[in-house]
Amino acid sequence: MSTAMNFGTKSFKPRAPDKGSFPLDHFGECKAFKEKFMKCLNENKFDNSMCRLQSKDYLECRMERQLMTKEPLEKLGFKDLLDPPSTTQQNTKS
Repeated sequence: MSTAMNFGTKSFKPRAPDKGSFPLDHFGECKAFKEKFMKCLNENKFDNSMCRLQSKDYLECRMERQLMTKEPLEKLGFKDLLDPPSTTQQNTKS
């Protein structure tokens, strides 16, 4: 039985992760949103539940500028912060 390994035959091709990593905002396109969120966290002793609106705005900015994958806000946990459907929309669904 041979214990020699041939590492030269396999090639490694890196790929971006599906979730959990995204491009840095090198041009500061969402810097104002980030700063509002960080200020809110500081003022609320880093209780992120108090800063959900700022967090939503920051993530929306990142998605609009293709700094992260577009996801429905409901999937990101912001369903309660979305505008409720108008009464005309509710009446048409009934």
